[in-house]
Amino acid sequence: MADHSKMKLGRKAVKTDSRTLKMASYIAAGLPAAPPTKDWTKGVQDWGMMLNDRLGDCTIAGIAHAIQVWSLNNGTEITIPDAHVLKYYEKWDGYNPSDPKTDRGGVELDVLNAWQKSSFDRHKLLAFADPSFTKLDEIRQAINLFGGVYIGLALPNTAQNQDVWDLVPDGGPNAEPNSWGGHAVFVPAYDADGFTCITWGAPKKMTTAFWNKYVDEAHVLLSQDWITKQGSPSGFNLDQLKADLGLIH
Repeated sequence: MADHSKMKLGRKAVKTDSRTLKMASYIAAGLPAAPPTKDWTKGVQDWGMMLNDRLGDCTIAGIAHAIQVWSLNNGTEITIPDAHVLKYYEKWDGYNPSDPKTDRGGVELDVLNAWQKSSFDRHKLLAFADPSFTKLDEIRQAINLFGGVYIGLALPNTAQNQDVWDLVPDGGPNAEPNSWGGHAVFVPAYDADGFTCITWGAPKKMTTAFWNKYVDEAHVLLSQDWITKQGSPSGFNLDQLKADLGLIH
């Protein structure tokens, strides 16, 4: 049985912004549904902890895992060094290594806005857009087209000791959303049973029922790494999205 009880979380409460673009606005009518299964992990089991066993830096660890997935599928896997992960936890989430009280995690939206304005260890984020986290067809399409989605979960205490994250019938207060805390992860795979995220250095499966109860935000990341190698996905209007952002390329 898994024991994640000593691991750190670190996703603060969901922040929304009415200006955030919606993924559905850029999907062409008639685009075929995503395939029944998709897995961009290539079977890799060790993704590196990215300091998330010692620090509540999951908002940074999640995007570092995204870069691993994208690079793995476009040539050679790139792993962001822990020192750089730490640097961005300080820069974007306000952590001060000399003050343990500042290890309070971060906000996904703030991290993505900061990334879009600058870069993450030389990796550029062109834009991000939100699929509806309650519409699983949109989530599957986002994973299919862009190599994964960056999500937030309101984890229950029951998730601490599950090999596969699933609902616990009659779990009482320990099964309540956020009874453990908020967590940010990257999700690069799905199948008929649910989704697979990368957390604490390893793939972690969650059932569809678990997703429906505990996931409370989702973002598709339009990475320079992915677009440069893969091109704009067929059926996704990247040019219109850039225009809406006021970008000039």
